[in-house]
Amino acid sequence: MSLSIRNQLAGTVSDVTAGEAMATVKVRLEGGQVITAAITTDAVKDLGIAPGTAVKALVKATEVALATGSVDGISIRNQIRGTVSGLASGGAMASVKVDVDGGGLTAAITNDAVEALGLAEGSSVVALIKSTEISLATT
Repeated sequence: MSLSIRNQLAGTVSDVTAGEAMATVKVRLEGGQVITAAITTDAVKDLGIAPGTAVKALVKATEVALATGSVDGISIRNQIRGTVSGLASGGAMASVKVDVDGGGLTAAITNDAVEALGLAEGSSVVALIKSTEISLATT
């Protein structure tokens, strides 16, 4: 199956905490960073997700926010460090490519945000992704 979602990070499930309806799944990315996905308990069962399962974490570019450093006092726990490797601006929006250990991410943000953050190739950034915006696919 082909997907329009370009952000596909390979990793291995390290922990699953299941509730009645939802579960949190911790995934160790190939570069060693750990992210958390919040998915339904039914999806965990249907996909056979358990510690040791190889997965791809999928996230739309529009769901990736960028900061120039770690952010405290926020509920977003997925804070992935990386370096800007490409920047393409359009009329109002920009596509920012970020190299992270174990792969790459693309963030779709406004041109105003690019300017306000002073982003350019080589800039250090932190990609912020809510756990509810990460989908998992078994590989």
